[in-house]
Amino acid sequence: MTEEKINLPTHYTLERDLLEQLSDRPGHQRCVVGQDELLLVIHEVPKAGVPERDAIFFWRRHDGRWFQPDGQGLKGLNDLLDRYAKVIDENEEILEQTDEAEDLFRVLKHAGPLTRSSRNMVVALEQVLNQEPDDREIRTYRDRAREIERAAELLQSDGRETLLFWQAEAAEAHTKSAERLGNILFKLNLVTGFFLPLVAFGGLFGMNVDIPDFVKGMFWWIFFGGLMFGGGLLWYVAKERR
Repeated sequence: MTEEKINLPTHYTLERDLLEQLSDRPGHQRCVVGQDELLLVIHEVPKAGVPERDAIFFWRRHDGRWFQPDGQGLKGLNDLLDRYAKVIDENEEILEQTDEAEDLFRVLKHAGPLTRSSRNMVVALEQVLNQEPDDREIRTYRDRAREIERAAELLQSDGRETLLFWQAEAAEAHTKSAERLGNILFKLNLVTGFFLPLVAFGGLFGMNVDIPDFVKGMFWWIFFGGLMFGGGLLWYVAKERR
């Protein structure tokens, strides 16, 4: 195992016990414990739709001093937490403003990796504190990582609730549209039923056949009788619907 396989910074001179625990890939977020040293493996902010993770290595030397890729200290860890917070805030803003399903899906697709990655970061920092319980700087970063984890969980939860609300809203609108259409069809059928007897009588007596003389003088009786019959049919149907 050599340092170059996992792209460790050139100024890292890890002890053999640490090197023997590493593979040719960075792996998950964790604290690798050696005889006198620690190596904290933390992932960069995940990108939506990208399964690969870029690792950042923080090395605590045997004398208690921390080193990061660009030099001494843990400022890079604070900058990483800032980037997590910024990405979560950007997704929250999109979630609040969008009314497009594509944007909502994009937020949900990103929220999952953000939640898992931030949760695993907390676990890795807890592992460091198990070895260095008095390290206040690590404890501060651990507490902030917990806040980011909670923010990521809320982002994911809000996204799912927004999706459920949109689904319920669409179902309600569909139900109302179906109800309006049903009412229109019902009224149309009432009008059709009202004139149905009149049309039937008109068709019957309008046929090209000889009509008895006593029927010819009863036109208006037949006409109003058809209207009354249709009105009775309309009243009965409306009563049954209520």
